[in-house]
Amino acid sequence: MITANRIKHLLLIVVTLGFAVWAIAGAYSTVEGGNVVLETNIAEGANPDDYVGSETCQACHEDQFKKFSGTKHAKLKEVASWRDKAKGCESCHGPGKEHVENAGDKTKIISFKNMNSKQISETCLGCHAGKESHNNFRRGEHFRNDVGCTDCHTSHGQPFVNAKPDSASFPAETSLQNPGVANVAMLKQSEPQLCMSCHTETKAQFSKPFRHKVMEGAMKCSSCHNAHGGFEQKQVNLAVGADSACIKCHSNKQGPFTFEHAPLKTEGCAACHSPHGSSNPKMLNRSSVKQLCMECHSAIDEQLAPGVPSFHNQATVRYRDCTVCHAAIHGSNSSKVFFR
Repeated sequence: MITANRIKHLLLIVVTLGFAVWAIAGAYSTVEGGNVVLETNIAEGANPDDYVGSETCQACHEDQFKKFSGTKHAKLKEVASWRDKAKGCESCHGPGKEHVENAGDKTKIISFKNMNSKQISETCLGCHAGKESHNNFRRGEHFRNDVGCTDCHTSHGQPFVNAKPDSASFPAETSLQNPGVANVAMLKQSEPQLCMSCHTETKAQFSKPFRHKVMEGAMKCSSCHNAHGGFEQKQVNLAVGADSACIKCHSNKQGPFTFEHAPLKTEGCAACHSPHGSSNPKMLNRSSVKQLCMECHSAIDEQLAPGVPSFHNQATVRYRDCTVCHAAIHGSNSSKVFFR
């Protein structure tokens, strides 16, 4: 008979082997056609004499050079740890010597015009894969749905128009960002407008009476979500539970409590609240608190008929709002029925 300890050891070995296979497969994958394949360095093994410098590119690509020269990519050569690695334009496009000597022959340089989104993303991940915020990009919804890095970011740099603040429904770009950092992360647009260009349903949600202040610039989509992937549902940007994005601001709801409210631990905050916005106070999913509570506590119906001597008698106005009595509804350290 197999003992419990032996089963545990076998499971540990299987998990370890599976992780090792996954890690090895990731290290040797690349992107060809639509399939994912990782290349460690696009110009690995290139002759240093084949690099001509970004200034040479300026002669033909002046507009791109002007935009590029103000970006972090162009300034990497000034950073000690990147001094011998960053090659300006040629970091992404490869050595340009043959391209220049052949009168700008496009076949002698790496061009991204005919690459698909996964191929372009793999080029970016050659440098950016080491960051924790980018490590899960390949398992994220954007990568799997052919949304690549350059769909949101511009490697050459994108100058922002110095617009004035606009309305809450159609805000200008500078009203959504801190002054002077409108081009954060080299995005093509300000972050909320960029996200809403695909996630159009959220614009209506953020325009509702009770909402998170995204349109006003008090927070951004990335305050809760990681666009580069993650382990949690909806790509929330913390990896310790689906509600950790809520709890980092609403810390008084975290607990642990002596008496836990079950939905908070099983379904999470979204069981009662709409995270983007709602027409109801406190961003609740229902217009009435009692309606929201009775969706789970349906057994209490026996006490709700008029004339029944109970505090739950809905004929009495003062008892129609459940949270008047059950005030500590997120959890309590003193009452199992969540009294104050």
